[in-house]
Amino acid sequence: MIEAPLTIGVVAGEASGDLLGSHLIKALRRHLPRARFTGIGGPRMQAAGMEVLYPLEKLAVRGYVEVLRHYFEIIGIRRRLAARFLEDPPALFIGVDAPDFNLDLEARLKSAGIPTAHYVSPSIWAWRGGRMKAIRRAVSRMLVVFPFEAALYEQAGVPVAYVGHPLADILAGFPGRATVREQLRLPAGGKVVALLPGSRVSELEHLADLFVETAAQIAASVPDVHFLVPLVNRATKDLFEAALYRRQEGGLNMTVLFGHAHEAMAAADVVLAASGTATLEAALIGRPMVIAYRMPALSWWIIKRRCYQPYVGLPNILAGEFIVPEFLQEEAGAENLSQAVLNLLFDTTVRALLEARFAAIAQELRRDNAERAVAALSPLIRDGQVT
Repeated sequence: MIEAPLTIGVVAGEASGDLLGSHLIKALRRHLPRARFTGIGGPRMQAAGMEVLYPLEKLAVRGYVEVLRHYFEIIGIRRRLAARFLEDPPALFIGVDAPDFNLDLEARLKSAGIPTAHYVSPSIWAWRGGRMKAIRRAVSRMLVVFPFEAALYEQAGVPVAYVGHPLADILAGFPGRATVREQLRLPAGGKVVALLPGSRVSELEHLADLFVETAAQIAASVPDVHFLVPLVNRATKDLFEAALYRRQEGGLNMTVLFGHAHEAMAAADVVLAASGTATLEAALIGRPMVIAYRMPALSWWIIKRRCYQPYVGLPNILAGEFIVPEFLQEEAGAENLSQAVLNLLFDTTVRALLEARFAAIAQELRRDNAERAVAALSPLIRDGQVT
């Protein structure tokens, strides 16, 4: 048991990181009841007891062009946060994903003698493998959530621990389709499609109109289909509703939700999702999906030149093959997306096969993440001990 309060710095940069960070904070607090958590996070991390110095929306931008637009604000936040932690050193700093922000911050703190951990590996196996040198300089320990990642770090001489994926634990035993539909007051036998156009404003700017148009085309073939659209905050909700207004699609049978993404997926027959953590969540819940993504042309050109794999969706990466359709950039058109969703809506054999593959992925990732993460972090914590 710890004798005096200690501070743990934490930085997450998007909605998925907020969920992972809150899960980690709760696990650490069970062993370190007097620990104080402070840094950058969202409402889930704040609810877990973290002091939020800056909201994570400040960091929630993706793509080279979008980052450039916010560059000076982001750099200023990182500089002020580093100064704060250097003046009053935490017992441990944990960067939750957001590698473009966190790795530089971690390197500064580590060089000053502050232990650093990075939770959720950057996608070095998909692109930007040259980052390994920077990672080795920045982190005292890397916590990875996919089983194939540990060997990459071991070969590079980076201390690493495979802790399983927290979402696999969180979503184990999530209520089934019938239960969630009853909770949401949806017809038990109707067709339901969940639309997840992203958690960042920059994603909605590129995907909101596309998802609305896709929904309209699906509804033209299946008039009684019901759409569920979970959005993470007011800004993304406003952008999506503006797209509905522009397209004059107010007549769609649609429910827009604040949060409740897991419930929307569980209630759905098929999920249409922006590439990202939502695709893994859909797989862990066992829902067939179609993956879409668009970004500025320059950002796409740069990323495409650096990609190592033919797929971007996490379910396909984990399966090592295309098991769900992906439509990126020019291919991400309403006609392609609507047809792919309709194919899954009416092909029960393919849906059953996908659900079986997803169940196997979930089983592989379920490793009692919270306890493994605490065990991996406890040797790094200065001036305290974990019970």
